[in-house]
Amino acid sequence: MVEEPKQGLFGRTRGEARVRARIKPSTPRGKTERRPRREKGAEKSGERREQRPRTNNRNSDRPAREPREPREPREKVEVDPAVVGQAATDFLAGLVTAFGTTGDVKVHREEGEIEVRVEGTELGLMVGPGGATLLAIQDLTRVASQRRLGDQDSRLRIDIAGYRERRREALSRFANKVAEEVKETGSARMLEPMSSADRKIVHDTLVEFEGVSTRSEGEDPRRRVVVEPA
Repeated sequence: MVEEPKQGLFGRTRGEARVRARIKPSTPRGKTERRPRREKGAEKSGERREQRPRTNNRNSDRPAREPREPREPREKVEVDPAVVGQAATDFLAGLVTAFGTTGDVKVHREEGEIEVRVEGTELGLMVGPGGATLLAIQDLTRVASQRRLGDQDSRLRIDIAGYRERRREALSRFANKVAEEVKETGSARMLEPMSSADRKIVHDTLVEFEGVSTRSEGEDPRRRVVVEPA
């Protein structure tokens, strides 16, 4: 019994009693069988699975790769300079039209070099500041000719609106003037960065100038010509 009944006034029951009871099972509960505990430190070698060495099955069935044979060097393709000039002419004619201007394209050959000239008016856009666009057009023309003909050895040069000739004359005058100053003062003079074509003009101009010598230093596109006393 958890709590007895409470009596109130005149013997009346004030609260009911509280009783806790259990139902007795008709059959006794069987004991659950438990696995015997393993003793600490007992060896498990008998129950361990044998570990097999791992093998890489991915590559076991693949045949061994055979060594690659070295590539044979490409044979040099000799192309008639007239054919190279015509291919460059066709490319430049289309480029002139793409720039929205007009001009005549002519081919000149001298000393193993092919020079294609574009002559006309209002070609400044194709020359660009300092001839930068002209140099880019020359590279494009060379690549187009090489892909079309397979030619790798032809010396192809492009000139537009006589820019190269004017540039050659201006650089020659400038180089001679600098050489005179270096000879008089005995101090070396470093010129502004130039393209390889412009540096060649300076070197060729002063190669026979007495009392001075020239050399190039630096890395492209900041490579310069140095004029110094000989």
